[in-house]
Amino acid sequence: MAKVWSKRFDNTLNPFIEKFNASIGFDRKLILEDLDCSMAHAKMLGKTQVLTSSETQQIINGLELIKVEFLEGKFVPGPPSEDIHYCIEEKLISLIGETGKKLHTGRSRNDQVGTDIRLWLRKEIDNLDRLINDLQKSIFKLAKSNIYTLIPGYTHMQRAQPLSLAHHLLAYLEMFQRDRERFQEVRSRVNTSPLGAAALAGTKIKIDRNFTAAELGFEKIYKNSIDAVSDRDFCIEFVSASALAMSHLSKISEEIILWVTDEFSFAKLTDKCATGSSLMPQKKNPDVPELIRGKTGRVYGHLQALLTMVKGVPLAYNKDFQEDKEPIFDTAETICSCVKAMTILLNEGLEFHKKNLSDSVENDFSNATDLADYLVCKNVAFRTAYQVVGEIVKHCSERKMLFKNLKIDELKKFHPEFDEDVFVNLDPFNVVQSRTSQGGTGFTQVEKEINNWQKKLLL
Repeated sequence: MAKVWSKRFDNTLNPFIEKFNASIGFDRKLILEDLDCSMAHAKMLGKTQVLTSSETQQIINGLELIKVEFLEGKFVPGPPSEDIHYCIEEKLISLIGETGKKLHTGRSRNDQVGTDIRLWLRKEIDNLDRLINDLQKSIFKLAKSNIYTLIPGYTHMQRAQPLSLAHHLLAYLEMFQRDRERFQEVRSRVNTSPLGAAALAGTKIKIDRNFTAAELGFEKIYKNSIDAVSDRDFCIEFVSASALAMSHLSKISEEIILWVTDEFSFAKLTDKCATGSSLMPQKKNPDVPELIRGKTGRVYGHLQALLTMVKGVPLAYNKDFQEDKEPIFDTAETICSCVKAMTILLNEGLEFHKKNLSDSVENDFSNATDLADYLVCKNVAFRTAYQVVGEIVKHCSERKMLFKNLKIDELKKFHPEFDEDVFVNLDPFNVVQSRTSQGGTGFTQVEKEINNWQKKLLL
């Protein structure tokens, strides 16, 4: 069959340029979406009587057969077809003859590819939402079983205040919930049909854009045909939301990597999610979180590529837009695999050392704020109490001792309001328990959040 363009051209493309120009190597991923798009378009042409009912049915039967052959492995799209759209059209014409040439009536590859990408991305977002939900359930399970497990909290990577481990983990539930919300917002904009915008100006052919939109499950149609074929905002939004989600995956990956070091010893990796060294027999490497951390940069790169792609292109469609597919294809594959890998890691690959965690909060000054708050409760101004405790920390540091090693008489030298009950307030368990402000790490607050998340996740 002749090339997709008209007989205006006398000569064939240079073979290298032909290959350079083709997108069939990657856009064949859109084959099922393209078939669905074409079937909806054919039905619409039949409804508006642009095609006869016989022609419409012939085209739909041909497209259904192509789908069956593809799913059975009998039809494998590829070169010399330029792209998946023309590949299917060629196949259809070979199956049903001249009637197949009528399928492209009233549309362009510009609105066709825009529709295909949106159909594909809509499914990917739905799949990703399910995967993130599974990840949230894994985090929730760990949190629920560790409400009363303590862990040091850090700011600036320095010991700050003791926390409930559940409270720490629930922070990630909040992050991933925001990610899900962002993806749903992106989906709402993905779910707009450009089909019928044709090349850029619409068409004089009698079409029904609302019919094809409804047939394909779109909520609405683009109101401007130029915007319809040139809009790639939704691709950038998807990769942007993915980049943020990957940053959250990278954050928890980094913490796990630290937790399983000998220096921290807060957790250990099971054999299901760790690898060894080819040289050092004692090694157990956190490859899963390291790979997730590394793949985060890959998604960031795709975001930069898409932003650069659109920054200087004039309206309407430009060949630059062929570069939109590989970044979103790879982004979707990368984030889905990373979410799934992290879910498996949390379910099967990580065990917390609860004793080490407990011991870790017993041997630092992370209860210093509570020592100051003790004085505040005795009507001492906070800034005064803050300075007093600073002196006590200095005193203890110089003598390599902790607050709990001080005698009450020593404490009274720093301020007369100290009394024996101060040591109860400094116990790490009581320190955490006392944080009863809304959203705090106090056990009662954490239990409330556990109950809230149990309902939200439908567990």
